[in-house]
Amino acid sequence: MSDLSKHPASAQERAAAAGMQRRLHGGDNMQPDEVSAAQATFSEMKKRYSPLSDDHLDLLFREPRTQYAWQDKEVSEDLLRTLYDLTKMTSTSVNSCPGRFIFLRSQESKERLRPTLTGNNVEKIMGAPVVAIIAHDNAFYERLDQLAPYADLKPMFVDKPAYCEATAFRNGTLQGAQLMMAARALGLDCGPMSGFNNQLVDEEFFAGTTVVSNFLCCLGYGDPSRIFQRLPRLEFNEACAFLYD
Repeated sequence: MSDLSKHPASAQERAAAAGMQRRLHGGDNMQPDEVSAAQATFSEMKKRYSPLSDDHLDLLFREPRTQYAWQDKEVSEDLLRTLYDLTKMTSTSVNSCPGRFIFLRSQESKERLRPTLTGNNVEKIMGAPVVAIIAHDNAFYERLDQLAPYADLKPMFVDKPAYCEATAFRNGTLQGAQLMMAARALGLDCGPMSGFNNQLVDEEFFAGTTVVSNFLCCLGYGDPSRIFQRLPRLEFNEACAFLYD
């Protein structure tokens, strides 16, 4: 996911962006053998796999429901590690990976959320096997040397808090959505929610850091006896358009 359509403000930043584009397209410092191997692996993968079946599409998109009640069934740490290993492969701007995730598995850890919750969300949170705090790090650029070693991209973000916050929020949200899709692919159900006080969550879990919360997502195995009929969705012509000029 490229974030470089907006020209950086300074010559240094433009040079860094240009260097990144050259590296992405096989330019400076790129090892030809590594590029060829990556391209071959991707091509082989595309040949090996067919589009998902209708059953798989049902599992991921058509049939999942927002869950409000849960079976008494554990979600293991190993499964959550696998969940993150899938989530981390999301495309993000300059591979910024700003998403940060805290998995609350014990009743004690979920009790720390109680004062931040509103309305009926208290019961939903307390009954969930796992609650994920989906957050993002506004200082994500401090890890770009590790995540994007092909160019010095840090100057694009230093001393630009509004730009950093927008970039972190957009890409962290993308990673949160990927986490939900990965959870469904692993057989878990999801109960995302926003009925809580972000400031209180940040004070409780992220005090003294540059990480801020976005939304919560309950994870586990939903109780099918507690779901309701599906609400309507917008049709294509209500939400989409084709443009040709």
